Amino acid sequence: MADKSTFTPEEWKLILESVMMAGIAVTAAEPSGLWGMLKESFASSSTLVKVKADTNANPLIKAIVDDFSTSEGRTTARDGLKAKLSGAKPIDMKTKGIETIREASAIVEAKAPHDAAAFKSWLYQISESVAEAAKEGGFLGIGGVPVSEAEKATLAEISTALKIA
Repeated sequence: MADKSTFTPEEWKLILESVMMAGIAVTAAEPSGLWGMLKESFASSSTLVKVKADTNANPLIKAIVDDFSTSEGRTTARDGLKAKLSGAKPIDMKTKGIETIREASAIVEAKAPHDAAAFKSWLYQISESVAEAAKEGGFLGIGGVPVSEAEKATLAEISTALKIA
């Protein structure tokens, strides 16, 4: 099974970035204010926690989550995101997020084909969790819709980028 050693340092950095970009792309599609962004951020983080507790998790996904548990892994992902997203507007963040997801998916398909389906499904689950985390269009959680049209469209783009549509 694949792990960090299966990939070059640049490929691994891109894979780590893709995990965060799966949520960022959805958040950027329909920014939902401070509370919504906090809920969406928590939803993304909670998917990592779930993997850590899952003894049957895919080994590649487990290796990714384990790397996020280290200062080095978090710094690698954060610095990569900062370089890609510095000064970007939400629409550009969404576009860059989807492109990062597409590139990471292709790398995993090429270097770890037996782990690719689980990895791609996991990235999509992160995106879905973020989309469903906060109501859109309401006021202080009143009214609105669970998943906005912009978020649904972004989920469709992510599905296409991951080739799971």
